[in-house]
Amino acid sequence: MNPIFDFFLETYKSRQVYLIGLEAVAFFFGIASVVYAKRENILVYPTGLVATVITVYLFYIDALFGDMMMNFYYSIMSIYGWWNWARVRQNKKVVQISRTNLREKQVGFALFLLTMMVTYGVYRIYGTILNFTNYIDILTSGIFFTAMWYMANKKLENWTLWILADLITVPLYAYRGWGMLSLQYLIFTVLAIQGYFAWKKDLDNTLQRSSR
Repeated sequence: MNPIFDFFLETYKSRQVYLIGLEAVAFFFGIASVVYAKRENILVYPTGLVATVITVYLFYIDALFGDMMMNFYYSIMSIYGWWNWARVRQNKKVVQISRTNLREKQVGFALFLLTMMVTYGVYRIYGTILNFTNYIDILTSGIFFTAMWYMANKKLENWTLWILADLITVPLYAYRGWGMLSLQYLIFTVLAIQGYFAWKKDLDNTLQRSSR
């Protein structure tokens, strides 16, 4: 068989069928969620919730607690983001695309550190023997959660963080043999780059209109 197909299929030969099915569903809804995010469509949140809830379960089964916590955080933040994006005042969206100010950068950095500490604590509670991949989990958990908070508040910088963490995650999951998830995060990277330029264009147009 082709080595590429071997890479994507070998891990699944001994995996239970229902877990493969759940991973495929999470794959589909995860991609859909990022596509909706790029379009600034509120459906980013319900589709994302389906993907993250399933992924929490899958990572729990595989004892990948850093990834599990990251997706649990996603689920909670998705509920907040869904509410925040849905707010309307005088027929106008309350939350508009913008850049982070100094205070928001500071909050983001605090969330980054807090998330890493919590993720590390979860590993310790479960008695996991940490290796270098777990420490990468801890790092990406911090980046991803901060990105999720920025997205919930429509900050352009969310895409920069998604791109960075996605690029780290692609080879990490490939190393672990998670072919489908590695491919998913590669697609996420491409979509995040597109999302950045789409949101930046929208922001630039808004600033131009307001300056006239």
